[in-house]
Amino acid sequence: DPVWAKKFTDAGVPIVGDDIKSQVGATITHRVMAKLFEDRGVQLDRTMQLNVGGNMDFLNMLERERLESKKISKTRAVTSNLQREFKTKDVHIGPSDHVGWLDDRKWAYVRLEGRAFGDVPLNLEYKLEVWDSPNSAGVIIDAVRAAKIAKDRGIGGPVIPASAYLMKSPPQQLPDDIARAKLEEFIAE
Repeated sequence: DPVWAKKFTDAGVPIVGDDIKSQVGATITHRVMAKLFEDRGVQLDRTMQLNVGGNMDFLNMLERERLESKKISKTRAVTSNLQREFKTKDVHIGPSDHVGWLDDRKWAYVRLEGRAFGDVPLNLEYKLEVWDSPNSAGVIIDAVRAAKIAKDRGIGGPVIPASAYLMKSPPQQLPDDIARAKLEEFIAE
C-alpha cells in the first residue's frame, strides 16, 4: 500500500511487508511448482490451492472482507512469478475454511493442470500439512532482523529486499532466487 509506505518513509521507520511467506508453506510451494512447469516448458492451464486450518487466522477469514485480501495476496504471490496472464476462472487460491480440531495445523490441497510436449496432459496434485505458527516464526525473526539493519542504517520505509523474499505481497515482486540474493546483499552492505 503506497499510502502506508509513504507514512513509514516519512517517519523514518523501516517496514517489511505484506503478508508473510511461511518457511515452507502452501503458497511458496505452489509458486515454485508453477514456475517449474513454466521453466520446463509445460503450459500451465489452471491451478488451485485450498487451505483449511484450525487457528484464529482461519476463523477470522470466515469474514469475507478479510478473505478477499488474502486471496488476492496468495494469487499474486503465485502468478507474479510467471510469464503468462491467467483468466480469473483458471486460478483459484485462498483460504477455504476453518476446521477447529486442526488447532494450529494447516492443510493445503494444491492442483496444477497443464500440457506437456505433444499437448499431453500433465497434472500435479499434492497435500501439504504444517503447524502454521512455527512455520512462520523463523521468517518473522528474519523480517525483524532486516528491519533492525535498516533502522541502524537510517533507512525508513519499505525494506524492498526483505519484503520481496519474505512476503507474499511486497511493494516489488521478484523471483525468489533474485529476492534472496538481494536480501543477502542488503545484509552484507
